[in-house]
Amino acid sequence: MPQRTLVVQLDASRARTLERELDRAGFEFRGVPHATFSARTDGVIATMYASGKLVVQGSDPDGFCERFLGIAAAPREAEPAEETTVGSDESGKGDYFGPLVVAAVRLDAPLARELRGGPVRDSKELSDELCLRLGAALRAKVPHAIARLDPPAYNAEHARVKNLNPMLAHLHGNVIKELASPGMLVVVDQFADERLVAREVEGTDIRLVQRPRGEEILAVAAASVIAREQFLLGLAALSEEWALDLCKGAGDPTDRAARRFVALHGFAKLGAVAKLHFRTTQKIGGVR
Repeated sequence: MPQRTLVVQLDASRARTLERELDRAGFEFRGVPHATFSARTDGVIATMYASGKLVVQGSDPDGFCERFLGIAAAPREAEPAEETTVGSDESGKGDYFGPLVVAAVRLDAPLARELRGGPVRDSKELSDELCLRLGAALRAKVPHAIARLDPPAYNAEHARVKNLNPMLAHLHGNVIKELASPGMLVVVDQFADERLVAREVEGTDIRLVQRPRGEEILAVAAASVIAREQFLLGLAALSEEWALDLCKGAGDPTDRAARRFVALHGFAKLGAVAKLHFRTTQKIGGVR
């Protein structure tokens, strides 16, 4: 029978109970990196990761979930099992300072098994320090592609297109076409009308899926980490170049940083570090 993979979120108490139940049922335990336990018997392997995810692999993971977790119908298959998947995500679109970055990652089945249950998850759940370390580690390990618009190029393109979403779709299309082969599954963290990205990859014969909370898919989560790492590196480089601490995000701290930048370098230089269509530019327009 074909092997399937199911993922269930468990709290620490339920995980400890499950471990005892599997021990009593005669499962064989083994060590697995980042896992609190991994137990196997004929036809099934259950691995409980420190992240709180229980990964059940085998020919009948539903039967395991029903027997040991009381789940009559197991949760959705959280990862495309045994299938090479390209995931794509972006960073920087809500940040006044710094670049807009889109990254894509391609995971085959062995790479996905190696990463699953580890620290890779939606970059919004990671500290900047961890994101920088993890992004560098991922770039050294997994096939990836990066498309980046630094502020001057971003501002020129936005002035031409007048809308961020087509710009994002174009960047997603670029990284996807660099990594994906015909017939390959591609998952994009959905940000707008699905037709935008679909048009960008027209003729590639990929299987395109766009979904909210795409970071629940491991390949998209890995892409989100690399995209955020690249954004943070770009922001740090601009801060060093212009001798000013440029803030992430948008809001009062960002407004204050923009005013300091204008005081030091002049309003005309703002487009070298910032996305000028943001409201912050109008707020500080009178500062010289």
